[in-house]
Amino acid sequence: MPSLAEVVVWMAVGLIAGTLAGRLVTRQREGFGLWRNLGLGLAGALFGGFVFRAFGWLADLAPVAISLRDVIAALAGSLVVLGALWLWRRTRDGR
Repeated sequence: MPSLAEVVVWMAVGLIAGTLAGRLVTRQREGFGLWRNLGLGLAGALFGGFVFRAFGWLADLAPVAISLRDVIAALAGSLVVLGALWLWRRTRDGR
């Protein structure tokens, strides 16, 4: 079970990564907006952290500190989540 400090760090990393992913995809300063950026970033942080740890990429991800490695993992995960959402919407609308 993660501690409160870890949850706060993952929220901060998620917000950073979600904002970066939103800006990369939409090319707008605010991305998708605060709450969508946070949700996207948290989903991406969880996915990216799991995948990066499972494959041993950037194995020294910090548990309670914001590091560039954490942001990279969360950003990569956020982009994958965005891609999955895009693909899901495309197949759903194409029926």
